[in-house]
Amino acid sequence: MKHLFIIFLLILTSKTSFACQCPLSLLNEKEIAKYEIIFKGYVKSIKLNKSNSEAIFTISELYKGVIAQDFKVLFNDEDPCKLQLRVGDEWIIYTTYYQVDKAKLDFCSRSRYYIKNIKEDFFTETTGISYDEELRYLQSNLGLHKLLKGNPNKVENRNIIPNSNQLIIYLLASILGVVIFYILINKLFKKYS
Repeated sequence: MKHLFIIFLLILTSKTSFACQCPLSLLNEKEIAKYEIIFKGYVKSIKLNKSNSEAIFTISELYKGVIAQDFKVLFNDEDPCKLQLRVGDEWIIYTTYYQVDKAKLDFCSRSRYYIKNIKEDFFTETTGISYDEELRYLQSNLGLHKLLKGNPNKVENRNIIPNSNQLIIYLLASILGVVIFYILINKLFKKYS
């Protein structure tokens, strides 16, 4: 019984200890094709809201995608395998669109932040490429792209709910249109009957 308990405990602890490990991948065209957006930027602000947390990045270099200077990235703050975002940190972000003006951050993406001390950069150990080498690869293979001038999340890109006066006018115009349509159809049927 004691051996069974020890085996069960080892299985349980080994699953939790390996839960935040991702498969290693080389930086190449196949890996880059997995992502719709790749950029280098700084964390401008963070708003924590459990599973709907968001970080706004100020983009300094865009390698892939169509985004504005300030770009919102969503993440799950309750996830034990979340990336540790802090205001002011410089990141290379690999992600896909969640909506037109947002992306969703995945723990197992190639996203990494800049660590000044090269000896402490654990990303270099796991990916086999330093931060600066990764930047040079992205710049030479993808080039720099222009950022959008305006923010795509402006009011004109949303459905605008009419106020009460507009709603009444739309409703009356719709009823009037249906009545006119009904009268015309009745006249047309009487004419051919």
